[in-house]
Amino acid sequence: MLTVSNLQAEAEGKQILKGVDLQVKAGEIVAVMGPNGSGKSTLAYVLAGHPQYQVKKGKIKLDGKEMGGLSADKRARVGLFLALQYPVAVAGVGLNNFLRLAYQDIKREKMMPFEFREKLMAAAKLLKLPKSFLDRAVNEGFSGGEKKKTEILQMMILKPKIAILDEIDSGLDIDALKIVAQAINQARKENPKLGIILITHYQRILNYVEPDRVVVMKQGKVVKTGGRQLVKELERFGYEKI
Repeated sequence: MLTVSNLQAEAEGKQILKGVDLQVKAGEIVAVMGPNGSGKSTLAYVLAGHPQYQVKKGKIKLDGKEMGGLSADKRARVGLFLALQYPVAVAGVGLNNFLRLAYQDIKREKMMPFEFREKLMAAAKLLKLPKSFLDRAVNEGFSGGEKKKTEILQMMILKPKIAILDEIDSGLDIDALKIVAQAINQARKENPKLGIILITHYQRILNYVEPDRVVVMKQGKVVKTGGRQLVKELERFGYEKI
């Protein structure tokens, strides 16, 4: 579904990605791991079309279609979703209205406000977010855990083809981690063709969301690929021996 070939990218004149090859099939979870500064988050931003990053070489294809010339909003419309590592606040914009307008823009279909709210409340209930939460401004005054839950709420509502989850587990306590993992698994159950790139430093979320493959990045490249056992090797030996 998603194919990344020899992807090389830079920001502010500094090369960060140095030839990344990656494939994510429909319904597949690929965990991307690696030490700080290995290029994991840069990969997420480049895939999503962040204008700060310049692709110097390589291709990004979704269902065989080249994404390189598309802006971030157009990539979202064709099925790419990015859950941010550091979600930003949007003052004065209610979460309910924000997601309804995003849904209508991406899906190109209208939905009555009351009908959409019912849909939103069902997803919020799974994430243990109260109804009153939906009328608050996006991420304004939210805790770190609430921000991460809001990112997953967006994914559940927008139903992308490929979801890139950039360190969705960072800053979560064990209870919040389990709730977020449960919501990810439920999203997969509702949409078996959903492909997920799960970027993380640690094993703990992978105890609840089981990856099909594990990819290790170092210094802007994929240096090793393996199965679930690779996670245990990383926990035992660290990244230095990879």
